[in-house]
Amino acid sequence: MTDATARNGETGPPAEGGLLYGVQPDVAGAAGHHDHPPRMGFFTDTSVCIGCKACEVACKEWNAIPEDGLELTGMSYDNSQGLSASTWRHVAFIEQRKPLGGQDPGVRHGGTGAPGSPSEDPGDVFAAAGRLGTTVPAPEETASGEAAPEGAGAGAPTGEISPVAPDGRTELRWLMASDVCKHCTHAACLDVCPTGSLFRTEFGTVVVQEDICNGCGYCVPACPYGVIDQRKEDGRAWKCTLCYDRLGEGMEPACAKACPTDSIQFGPLDELRERAAARVAQLHAAGVPDARLYGEDPGDGVGGDGAFFLLLDEPETYGLPPDPVVTTRDLPSMWRHAAVAAATMVAGVAACFLGRRR
Repeated sequence: MTDATARNGETGPPAEGGLLYGVQPDVAGAAGHHDHPPRMGFFTDTSVCIGCKACEVACKEWNAIPEDGLELTGMSYDNSQGLSASTWRHVAFIEQRKPLGGQDPGVRHGGTGAPGSPSEDPGDVFAAAGRLGTTVPAPEETASGEAAPEGAGAGAPTGEISPVAPDGRTELRWLMASDVCKHCTHAACLDVCPTGSLFRTEFGTVVVQEDICNGCGYCVPACPYGVIDQRKEDGRAWKCTLCYDRLGEGMEPACAKACPTDSIQFGPLDELRERAAARVAQLHAAGVPDARLYGEDPGDGVGGDGAFFLLLDEPETYGLPPDPVVTTRDLPSMWRHAAVAAATMVAGVAACFLGRRR
């Protein structure tokens, strides 16, 4: 609902709009939507992402996004490389020589988890994968059946799972993360669009209307995350819409619907933030001190993101800027400086002209 609707008799809470920077608790209200639903968003928990890329496929299928080629990056098994005008969801594969940490992935959905038991949880893919082709001996025994030497580490297998550290933890780990448009509170792409092709929805998300886009490309360098992109064929800009058409029908976005491990969670942003904070605390208690949230803070440089992440390493590891700032933040001061410079120049010309007449 917009201001035009409100003027026709419907009212809503007043909202302050026009902010380019800072905390904005009611982003949809600031954009002119009254009596709007709660702000909706994504919480992507990368600690349970298995890299299946179901989100990428579901996004392409629902939004009828054309194929844009598959090519390995040369740095990993990732074959879609990054976000683009024709890839609105991208799952990054990052290989690290770093112990996994032995944390509980926390994706069980019932059952005792006992191997081979009728109640074994078929959804615990991590436990199932860890048992494939392995026979891990008892912690206190070696392969010959003798007691393990002191210092070998409890739970250390005998070489049937490779590579492993002496304490039984893997030396390699995969970081997998499904990236997407962040739907920023202060979206510079929206601020610089001259045609109104980009707009703020009643759900607080940012959507681009490709039939209005004139291909100027101003939005591309304005995005601090490098998300929005132009399609080579016609120059128009494209990006994730957070499945605006599905939200209007009360449905969740296609990528979240397709995610088999609930790595991508969709819902009211306030609820997602509470859920994410609890998940970080759970991982810290399980021995994963590097777990952290990215993009959830309303006080950060973009006013907080509508799509935020739980990461297991520094943001740069995932190709994310560590401290993103909305690129239009300094526009008011720039215009003030330009106005002062113009006034000074006019005053100087006027002084020269008057001086000549004398």
